[in-house]
Amino acid sequence: MVLSAMTLETVAPLRDLSFPSVACVYDPLDYAWDVHRKYLERYGQGRRHVLMVGMNPGPYGMVQTGVPFGEVEAVRSWLQLYGEVRSPERVHPKRPVLGFACGRAEVSGRRMWRWAAHRYVTPERFFRQFFVHNYCPLAFVADSGANITPDKLPADERARLYPICDRLLLRTVAAIQPRWILGIGVFAEERVRRIIEAAPPEVRRELPDDLQFGRIPHPSPASPAANRGWEPLVDQAMADLGLASGGV
Repeated sequence: MVLSAMTLETVAPLRDLSFPSVACVYDPLDYAWDVHRKYLERYGQGRRHVLMVGMNPGPYGMVQTGVPFGEVEAVRSWLQLYGEVRSPERVHPKRPVLGFACGRAEVSGRRMWRWAAHRYVTPERFFRQFFVHNYCPLAFVADSGANITPDKLPADERARLYPICDRLLLRTVAAIQPRWILGIGVFAEERVRRIIEAAPPEVRRELPDDLQFGRIPHPSPASPAANRGWEPLVDQAMADLGLASGGV
């Protein structure tokens, strides 16, 4: 199945979930599906050597553009993606969805795609070897407007959410058949390992036999180390795994 059709089918049950603990839920694979579909169709076709997995959309990244780590200018100018971004049904006043008109830059996304551009020059060269996926497609906002990551949701809400995200990850891995899966940060690495190891035999047979796992530092501005220079940290982490930046 084509990755875009598979994604749309897999995430459909997310729309039936409720999250009483948060003020707003943003589903960019719904209101920004036009751009996400273009991302999948242009950059997600065929086998990839490395699957990079983040946690979930950031308020000024994928929430605005529908692209993982989707800092607006990087998506528009480097990835050269554009499309319709509708307004979600419910929007927190402190977290508007302005799409490509959003004037704020997401630091994590800017760092991610700047590193890719510096090492691989063109998106075509980068995506011949890599694909970037977010484990959870949803973003959560508290009454205060603060971002809530999926791991901070109550246990009963995670219990309904995680199985859908797990299935999306497994089906993405089966589709692109990576040799490596790199978690972007601790949560993603630990979650990916757990999902793959717990996969039932009939699912495991669809996955690569020689999967290897690793982690790169998260580019978040909440990380003091990343703020001192994220690109060298990524290069070192990949070198420690035997993956060379600029070519694997």
